[in-house]
Parts: sequence; C-alpha cells; structure tokens
Amino acid sequence: MTMRLACFRILLVLWCAGLLPVVAADSAPPAPKAEKKSIAYRITRGDRLSIGLLGERDLTVGGKRVEAIGTINLALIQDVRLAGLTIAEAQDAIAQAYRDGRYLRNPVVTVTVDEYAPRNVIVSGKVNIQGRQEIPADSEFTILEMIYKAGGLADTAQGKSVKVTRTLPDGSLKVFILDVDSARRGVERATSKDAGFVLEPDDIIYVPEKII
Repeated sequence: MTMRLACFRILLVLWCAGLLPVVAADSAPPAPKAEKKSIAYRITRGDRLSIGLLGERDLTVGGKRVEAIGTINLALIQDVRLAGLTIAEAQDAIAQAYRDGRYLRNPVVTVTVDEYAPRNVIVSGKVNIQGRQEIPADSEFTILEMIYKAGGLADTAQGKSVKVTRTLPDGSLKVFILDVDSARRGVERATSKDAGFVLEPDDIIYVPEKII
C-alpha cells in the first residue's frame, strides 16, 4: 500500500511539473486522408466489347464497337443502346432484349471491355485552354477539376453559370448550369457543391463571358 502511495505521489509531482502528457479521454487518431472515389465504369461510344451468352455459342461475339449513336448491333435483337451504362446495366439490357424478343427465356449475359475508347469532353468559352480534354476512366472527375485542367477561368469568365450539355443514354440532351466560381474562391453558398459535379464522356462544357 505504501509503495502504491509513493508511486502516486511521484506521478502527481511529474504531472504538476508538466512532465507528463495529457491525453484527452475522447481523443481519436487522425482520420485517414480521403482517396479519390472509384466509380463503376460506364460504357462509352467507340468502346470495343465482347458479349457472351452462357450456352449460346452462336450468339457470343467479340470486338463489337459501340456506334457513334451509342448502340451495338447483336444477332437477333439488332441494336441495343449501351452507351452510358455500367457493365452490369449493359448485361441486364442485353438479357432483357433477348427476353422481350422471346428468343431466350433466361439468358445469362457477360460483357467485357476489350478496348477502351478515348474519354473526352469539350471545353469552350472563357477558359485559358479550349478544346478536347481527356477524363480518367476509373475515377470521378469533377467540373472544377476540369476547369483547372483547362488552365482555369479567364478574367472575363462568368464562373457562376458554367453550362454542361450531356447526351443521355436515350439520345436526348440535358443541360446543367453550375456555379464553379464560389467553390473556387472558397465562398460558402448553396451552389458551392456544384463544383463537385461529376463529368461523363462527351460532355460539352461552356463557360460564358461575364456581363459587365
């Protein structure tokens, strides 16, 4: 008991002298640095694909290129739109087409990308580097990152109204108006999250001129 009391007194003296570190009860190790989020690959125009159907050797093909309109031509079911779909979605779309045509009751489809097409977007307007820019195939690439890749906004750019035009899988167009400038300047606004908008192949980005 005496030995414990002596140890306690020694520790108390050291603590009062500031020689012992103070550890907070709720302290936690620092959070690991966030890594760039990996996303499911989406098929794009120009990709070359192999299509396999279990037990149907005559319907299995390789080296089929996704056409400019986003479709691929397969035996019996003809054109199936695959551009913009993930591999799993493409497999489901092909299987559904064979079911709808009453060619196969329960098709098991596999889709493999044999050759990746260049994944580009077009950047125009008030940026320092206009033209085609490549985006990575296996990770997210945001509008803000693309603006930086294009050399940043020009002095006369209206960064709060950046327009992105996208071709949807059904061939229709959708336009997004994004505020890139707020996040770039570190200004907190409701639209600041627009800078995290994830680009897709063939997006067309236009940065308008600031109206003075």
